[in-house]
Amino acid sequence: MCSCNMRRMPESYSVHAGAGLDTRNQFSLLAQKRFGPYFLTQFLGAFNDNVFKNALLLLIAFQAADRFAASSDTLINLSAGLFVLPFFLFSSLAGQLADKYEKSYLIRRVKLLEIGIMVCAAVALWFDSVVTLIALLFLMGMQSSLFGPVKYGYIPQTVSANELMGANGLVEMGTFMAILLGTALGGILIGVTDTGRALVAAAVVVLAVLGYLSSRAIPLVPAVAPDLQIRWNPVRETWRILAFAARTRIVLVAIAGISWFWYLGSIYLAQLPNFTRLYLGGDEGVVTLLLTLFAAGVGIGSLLCERLVGRRVDVALVPLGIAGLTLFGLDLAATERATTAELLGVTVWITSDGAWRVVLDVLLLGMFGGFYIVPLYAVVQQRAVAEHRARIIAANNVLNALLMVLAAATAIILLASGFTITRLFALVAVLNLLVGLAVCLLVPEFWQRFMLWLDWRQRE
Repeated sequence: MCSCNMRRMPESYSVHAGAGLDTRNQFSLLAQKRFGPYFLTQFLGAFNDNVFKNALLLLIAFQAADRFAASSDTLINLSAGLFVLPFFLFSSLAGQLADKYEKSYLIRRVKLLEIGIMVCAAVALWFDSVVTLIALLFLMGMQSSLFGPVKYGYIPQTVSANELMGANGLVEMGTFMAILLGTALGGILIGVTDTGRALVAAAVVVLAVLGYLSSRAIPLVPAVAPDLQIRWNPVRETWRILAFAARTRIVLVAIAGISWFWYLGSIYLAQLPNFTRLYLGGDEGVVTLLLTLFAAGVGIGSLLCERLVGRRVDVALVPLGIAGLTLFGLDLAATERATTAELLGVTVWITSDGAWRVVLDVLLLGMFGGFYIVPLYAVVQQRAVAEHRARIIAANNVLNALLMVLAAATAIILLASGFTITRLFALVAVLNLLVGLAVCLLVPEFWQRFMLWLDWRQRE
């Protein structure tokens, strides 16, 4: 464990009884060739995606909307749809490729594709072709969908069982921080007068090249199913692999649980700007602060997972994560509507009544989200049959995309029918509790491990 004063967790508690405990912590993985270059590669990829996406969305919203008959809202939603669509079309193929071929080779090919896309994006930015930039979002989504299965399929082949939770914690922390930092950088660069587009163009190409260079240091990882015959029908293949995953109930439930997290997160993050304006009386700076707190919370929760369960894959934290997401979601929903006529900046808002309660709610929502999501990813990687692992992860990516689209539809329909944002938050918090109960009923191991974990912690 991380602390030498802690007693060893009883072997009867471990998912892998007899798995030894390593004296190193998860951060030592970052200095090792088997993990460090991979971590940097996936971080730079997520960072670059979000630099480009946010710069384009702001370009549409503030600089280019008057060129088109469609409204900026329509163009922004079209852009978001074009990025998500490839996950439905290409994820099943990506999963098959990740199982069939050596993974470091695939990662390098995907990063070369990213360079090509970003060079095209730089040219489109230079010539101010917004239509081309929107079309390139589809190719970016395709590149991301191709990378997803190999990204999560790589980890269990290169780390030991007692490092798996920590490795996933680092990846989730890195992903959310890359999203946050990339979104911020994209907004800052595109906002620079006269040179904004040129700066974004340079940034996305440089980041893509750096990602490829880091991928060249990733070691060889053997193919798990080299004789696999590629099936091209995405619907049939996704359904087939989900049926295969259903043979191991905990894997299927974990996949559904991961997709639910993306549904929940999409609801919260999409409503955050209007929630901040209408209920908190805060300006764009307050929105940025809350996004930062959420991402930091997910990072903290993800990194704490390894320490809390004793450096082994264990589902004990999932019920804890569900409870925290429900509790702090309901508390956030209790926020009263702002009465200020003028929007407040961060320094003024943070001193207003109730501000610190919201800060803690958002930070703890992220942290308990980390407790929830990291064990689910780890259990899919550990319990899925190795020869089908990347395809199962690909099927999960399809479900994630489907649930994010459903989240957007839910919010649009309910808010249009008269629901307030806080009532929407309360609804999804209650639904989260019901999902948690369903998870524990379908797979009692989640609840049993949680009770054993509580007993172990009390005796420490």
